[in-house]
Amino acid sequence: MDRIVPQLFQLAFVLGLSPLVKGCIATAKARFQGRRGPPLLQPYFDLAKLLRKEDLVPIGTSWLWRIAPLVYFTAPLVVTLLIPVLTDFPLYFAFTGDMLAGGFVLTLGGFFLVLAALDPSSPYGGVGSSRSRLVSLLAEPVLITVIFTVALTAHATVPYVVQKVLVRPAYLFYPSHLLILLALFMVILAETGHIPVDNPDSLHELSMIDEARALEYTGPRLALLRWGGAMKLTVLLVILMNVLATPWGLTGAAGPFSLLAAAGAVLAKLLLAALALVLVEVSGAKIRLFRVPEFLGAAFGVALLAALARVFGTY
Repeated sequence: MDRIVPQLFQLAFVLGLSPLVKGCIATAKARFQGRRGPPLLQPYFDLAKLLRKEDLVPIGTSWLWRIAPLVYFTAPLVVTLLIPVLTDFPLYFAFTGDMLAGGFVLTLGGFFLVLAALDPSSPYGGVGSSRSRLVSLLAEPVLITVIFTVALTAHATVPYVVQKVLVRPAYLFYPSHLLILLALFMVILAETGHIPVDNPDSLHELSMIDEARALEYTGPRLALLRWGGAMKLTVLLVILMNVLATPWGLTGAAGPFSLLAAAGAVLAKLLLAALALVLVEVSGAKIRLFRVPEFLGAAFGVALLAALARVFGTY
């Protein structure tokens, strides 16, 4: 029973604060560009408005189109059960999957969304689906190489075990570990639809990737997709910060005050990672589509260099 409360608290943390992370990114990006930008809580207002709207279903769509938003929404919550969000001690489902399994779960949500985008026979959904699969195809070797290098250091791929090993500062300053962080950050940019791979603020049909898959959705189903995308970004940033970059600030107790203190520390780390995303977005323009393989190829080169440094060197 003492682990049920932290488990529920972690789910509530990801579920409730993920729109805030998206709002902070949008507001900070606008301020860096000299604009006033949307309010910090605008994602919550958008979700509330979408949940009140009518749910329209295109003619001829199958059951797959109807359940895809729910699968996409649920996938980040399942990964939340596997990773240390607030606690440094394992919870009930901590050993039911490792980092590779978490990647498969997130990919499953994206796979259902790709199939659903193709279901209404919309040309824009097909374009967005093919482009998103291209990005995922190129990102998977990078993730596998990152997980392989982490396993060489921690001798495990379970996030809680990796966090326990990397919490010692000596590991964090290995050159191979710094290269891992860079490679994973580049993958997060690609998988969450941010510049330089995609522009989350663009609704131009010929250039967008992530938003094109949701063009046929309205109302509550669109709210689930937007919310699920925010949670996916939050979960990936939690893995980056809590497991690899800054594995400190988590609590070893299950009390409410300890959990609240850990929530504040983790939120601060998430905002720091979000600031890094904003700096990348405002420092350059979106690259052309045929240059995306070069971007992710560079990420794979960085990850491979980290693995070679770990295998053949002492770092």
